[in-house]
Amino acid sequence: MNKCLNILDLPDEVLLIICNKMNIVDVLYSLVDVNQRFDRLVLDPLTIRNLDMTIRTFESLCNQTFSIDDKILSRICDQILCRIYDQINILTIEQYSMKRILHATNYPQLYSLSLINFEAEILDQYLTDDSILRDLLSKQITHLNIDIKNGGGESTIITRKIFVLILSLCEKLIELNFCDLFFERKHWNYISRLKVTSLTSSTLTKLKINFETFTECLFLLDANLECLTILIVHVDSIYYPVREIDNTKKLPKLKCLSFMSPQYTDQHVTLIFPFIRRMINLEELKLYLLIKVCDLNYINGIQLYNELLCHMNKLNKFTFNIQTRVYRRNNNINLSSNEDIQRSFIGKGIYPQINSYISIYSHTESKCHIYSLPYQFEYLLEINNSFPRGMFHTVRYLLIKDIFPLKHKFFQIISYDIPFIEILHIRNDQPQEDKQNSSTELITFPHLKLLNLELAHTDYAEQFLLKKITYLPRLLNLYIRYESLIMITNNFTIDTTYFNFSRVKALYLDESFFSEKSHPYFPLL
Repeated sequence: MNKCLNILDLPDEVLLIICNKMNIVDVLYSLVDVNQRFDRLVLDPLTIRNLDMTIRTFESLCNQTFSIDDKILSRICDQILCRIYDQINILTIEQYSMKRILHATNYPQLYSLSLINFEAEILDQYLTDDSILRDLLSKQITHLNIDIKNGGGESTIITRKIFVLILSLCEKLIELNFCDLFFERKHWNYISRLKVTSLTSSTLTKLKINFETFTECLFLLDANLECLTILIVHVDSIYYPVREIDNTKKLPKLKCLSFMSPQYTDQHVTLIFPFIRRMINLEELKLYLLIKVCDLNYINGIQLYNELLCHMNKLNKFTFNIQTRVYRRNNNINLSSNEDIQRSFIGKGIYPQINSYISIYSHTESKCHIYSLPYQFEYLLEINNSFPRGMFHTVRYLLIKDIFPLKHKFFQIISYDIPFIEILHIRNDQPQEDKQNSSTELITFPHLKLLNLELAHTDYAEQFLLKKITYLPRLLNLYIRYESLIMITNNFTIDTTYFNFSRVKALYLDESFFSEKSHPYFPLL
């Protein structure tokens, strides 16, 4: 007769593996004080130096909680923190437990603090009134991560205040991630309405931040951040600044720039390239741009070299993803072929291995996509049937857009080459090709949490929502047209188990409806 293996009998190395797979909160609550051996393993300095006091739970992709059970929190604060307080270097806390954790003891070795899932108003209150938090920030913290939920509206003004307050309060701050901890939710910051003198830091060397407009970027680098050497910035939209800000002053201290913008712009020559050229000592450049032009050629290796690389003698790493959408009014404009594009990178500067492809939509519209290899971005926007194969393991957000039908085999390739997608948008109003001849091989997207089919033909709803074709074990958010939902379920008469609906917690339709028959299909709504 087989006997259940007692956890007490497991060797140390196996126990450590188990502990590493568990959340540290559960480890502390469940295993401390079981016996001396467990205490030695669990309370080892290497185990608890990085203490994450949050548990992430998805109500939906955009609605997440990070709080822990009050009983568990009480035990850790009352009985455990007093035994490990002087070994904690890195601490992650959320809004509802922060005060109890910070007030439970002091943390003399703490240098890195992450404040997760805070409402802007509450965080502002803590930064203003909580003396223990203020003391930690001003005297100890060198690395700070801020996450604010439900940004927008009035909270945008408060968030701007928080940013200024952090820069002035944190006298030893070296690295700051301000509202860009989770790729699936962005807090777009406005700072250009501040006085430039309000942004001051004599210690900050690395900043990661999201801006609503390119104007905020210019404003930031016009401020007194005298030690800033690394800037990682995500800009939502790029257009000519509404206020006069110098875009010519050299920025010799910047060594590394990561610049990403997900919206098409025609300001690459007038704004973006001059902005980057100011960083004369740049050693590493990461660039994600969507560009639109009229009666001009695609961006290629020669133009990138002439506009950027030849101005940066110290640049030793260039990572990029650039799409150029060309609109033609003049039919005499000769556009490069894909072979021309690839040849333009040969013998120019420090280009890595690259790939490219061209999509022709009509005689007046086409697009060229160039990117460095290996691909290193979380976003991949507007790919289509022309997309070549390759490894894209960093991609979490994918937008598929085409005016031509998408084949079943295309989605098979996507599942192999881009296996870690969490957010997927499909925009195609054409009926799917080879629908009746689809392979029997099941397609799986094991990490997909959000699927947007609002601008997709009903065939793609069948492709992704019928389990016999595609399996989506973690789907939480679904955007779909009401008409498509009715058609694929045959007005909610087909067996509910045939669909990828069982875990959906947020359903977005293009029109409101109420039907008792729909409830069994979405049991978690």
